[in-house]
Amino acid sequence: MRWVLSLVASAVLAGTAAGATGPAGGAAAFLTARQSPNGGFAEQGQAPDGSLTAWAALALVAANGSESARSRAREFLRTRPTDRATDGDVALLVVAFGALGERVDPSLLVRLREHRPGALVNETMWAAIALRAVGEQPPAGFVRAILSAQAKGGGFPWLRGGKPDSNDTAAAIQALRAAGLRTGHASIRRAVAALRGFQGRDGGFALTKGREPDAQSTAWAIQALLSAGEKPGKAPFRFLSRLRRSDGSYRYSVRYGATPVWVTAQVIPALTGRPFPLR
Repeated sequence: MRWVLSLVASAVLAGTAAGATGPAGGAAAFLTARQSPNGGFAEQGQAPDGSLTAWAALALVAANGSESARSRAREFLRTRPTDRATDGDVALLVVAFGALGERVDPSLLVRLREHRPGALVNETMWAAIALRAVGEQPPAGFVRAILSAQAKGGGFPWLRGGKPDSNDTAAAIQALRAAGLRTGHASIRRAVAALRGFQGRDGGFALTKGREPDAQSTAWAIQALLSAGEKPGKAPFRFLSRLRRSDGSYRYSVRYGATPVWVTAQVIPALTGRPFPLR
């Protein structure tokens, strides 16, 4: 179902005690219907996993979705082993626990506090977001490491020295804001300008320049712009409305409809106007 522009604009930030309405509410209902009996989330034909369940849990929190579904996801995440997890995996789990109001295992927090910034800049971004999710101030070293990875054009890459992309630029903005940088900070303003460079004529954002705009990149950009005190405008929401299916889920792009659970989970926080870490 396509929503006229006025309805899209009003539904973007909708959320009540009964849960989000409009597109966000429909998307949350889609996710809830896809939850496995054990509380985890999976794409069709696959086994539930911790990462996708964490994303789904964050989406349900953002949309004020089913408390039962959130509780079951919380129980599933509690059982996930973390001994072989990366710092990025741990950070995502902690962000989910923080959003769910779940007590975080102290060993996970110690690991994040002791995170050593390296080539994978994205891990440091998420470590900063995760610590803020549980009310801690990210270390100054995290901030310095993220800022040092900013490209001349203002964007941020996944790997230090790599080519900037919209998703990591958006994640960097949210991480720096989570660490306490003001919206007027020069690095955030440069990142915002770079992020807008990934927006296409149809209002959607692409992962990299020259690629087709997609739902997840557009959602990340909306969250980052809101985090930076910017108005995303109506165009990105109009683009997302084009990708919405009748069952409430979202296509990845106009041409591709893969991984609807993951895509929908990452779109919902943008629809509800909630940047990470959803505090």
